[in-house]
Amino acid sequence: MSPTRSAEGIVLGNTYDKYGSRNPVTRLLMAGFTRNVDDLLLSTSPESVLDIGCGEGVLTQRWARAIAPARVVGLDLDDPAIAAEWEKHAAPNLEYVAHAAQALPFADGEFDLATAIEVLEHVPDPRATLAEMARCARNHLLVSVPHEPLWRALNIARGAYWRELGNTPGHVNHFSKKAIEALCAEHGDVIETRMPFPWTMVLVRL
Repeated sequence: MSPTRSAEGIVLGNTYDKYGSRNPVTRLLMAGFTRNVDDLLLSTSPESVLDIGCGEGVLTQRWARAIAPARVVGLDLDDPAIAAEWEKHAAPNLEYVAHAAQALPFADGEFDLATAIEVLEHVPDPRATLAEMARCARNHLLVSVPHEPLWRALNIARGAYWRELGNTPGHVNHFSKKAIEALCAEHGDVIETRMPFPWTMVLVRL
């Protein structure tokens, strides 16, 4: 597995398709992940959603279909491989935008909900990214990150990234439950935290 990079040279993550994996352990973990993140998102009854760092658009398309005809926008860095996947994950109420997260091209309060699913561990300044999300959202933020240091310990246990002490390529920030809750609480009330193994998910009311 090699890291992929955006046109700006930023490491986006790994080429490993966790959503389409046939590995039974991965499929079990991802089932718990998607069940919880879907549940948290739908609990807000969003009228519009901005998905920051949407990647290939797997979850973004799933949400667009679930809340149609509500507006959904997926945003990620300019990358040809990701853009090609956007064509495969389309929906009538879904738009994709290639743009950095540090200065979002949207108006204040333009969206009901802003999400960052497995994103804040990748960005150079997670505080700035979250602040931009809060600016563009009216009611809620939904964030998920790998649960550290458990994440790195699991990588080492499975023999991955030993030279990096278990750190997944592209992860430049590492959040414990307490740390991500504190960061999110800078923008509102943390109304629910879930920890489907091995992730942390936080829902914030602005």
